Amino acid sequence: MTHLRTTACLLGWLALAPPLGSHAVDSLVTYRVVPSDTDAAITRFNDPHVVIFSPQIAPSADLLIFMPGTGGNPASVSDFLNVAASQGYRVISLAYNDTPAVVEVCQQDPDPDCSAKVRQKRIFGDNTTTRINDTKAESIVNRLVQLIAALDRTHPSEGWGQYLDGGAPNWSRIAVSGHSQGAGMAAYIAQKERVARVILFSSPWDFYGRNQELAPWVHEGPGATPPDLWFGAYHRKENTAALIAQAYKALKIPEAHVRVFTLEPSRKIGANPYHLSMVGNGTTPRDAAGAPAYASEWRFLVGSSRESLVMNARPSAASPMTRAGSRASLP
Repeated sequence: MTHLRTTACLLGWLALAPPLGSHAVDSLVTYRVVPSDTDAAITRFNDPHVVIFSPQIAPSADLLIFMPGTGGNPASVSDFLNVAASQGYRVISLAYNDTPAVVEVCQQDPDPDCSAKVRQKRIFGDNTTTRINDTKAESIVNRLVQLIAALDRTHPSEGWGQYLDGGAPNWSRIAVSGHSQGAGMAAYIAQKERVARVILFSSPWDFYGRNQELAPWVHEGPGATPPDLWFGAYHRKENTAALIAQAYKALKIPEAHVRVFTLEPSRKIGANPYHLSMVGNGTTPRDAAGAPAYASEWRFLVGSSRESLVMNARPSAASPMTRAGSRASLP
């Protein structure tokens, strides 16, 4: 890397966000980093990574990475990223090779392990399939490592190096999250590596065959990350709601850690608007003040980087969601 272009700005603190600890926080720092500036071998899917954090967070704060869905832009979920930062994390919304979608590649493939092979290649860079032409440099892990290393070089006082261990991600200090295809990536990583927390929005729903059987990798359960660190959400009206609910059970996510959203999107876009409304800025429902209506549920799901199992956001009678365990059945 010859020169890292970072665009830094201060965002007004969300009025709905609670203060960090006992300190009032007035602003968030945001960096936008072009992936190819961190590694010249990255030439595609080059939308800027988005990095957000409070300058007042504890030096030991965990890192939360978010992976958008298919065709998503890392900046398109900034409302959610701001809320996650308000919970004491450093937050990265990561640009990665998100097309073709895993389900698009594997839907007609008779190999039950097709989706696992695609995710393994897209995340870790292993040459497990020819179904996608992702390079090792373009892998999610390499993108993340190169970004963290670049941030550590350009902002050495901020402590980014603590999220690396011998040139690899220090997964025990990293929470993984995502929406749709990105949530599937987060789940797959958490099966392979012991991470700080897992937050899934509307995925995984990898399946194979005419009967839409869940892919074998989903049935491997929580894997390296204990079940009590897994959290998930989906909308009851999205097209694959039933498959997602099955997947969360197969992954052994505790019922109390699953949220089923119920509000109508602020705008209905595309064939599956409820799917998009989980975290997308343009479709997430708004309250009377114009703030994201799911903010309290987001806080519950992300918890806190200092007390990762805090569960202080409980649904009330007026809450725009239901507990998964309260429904006999339900995309």
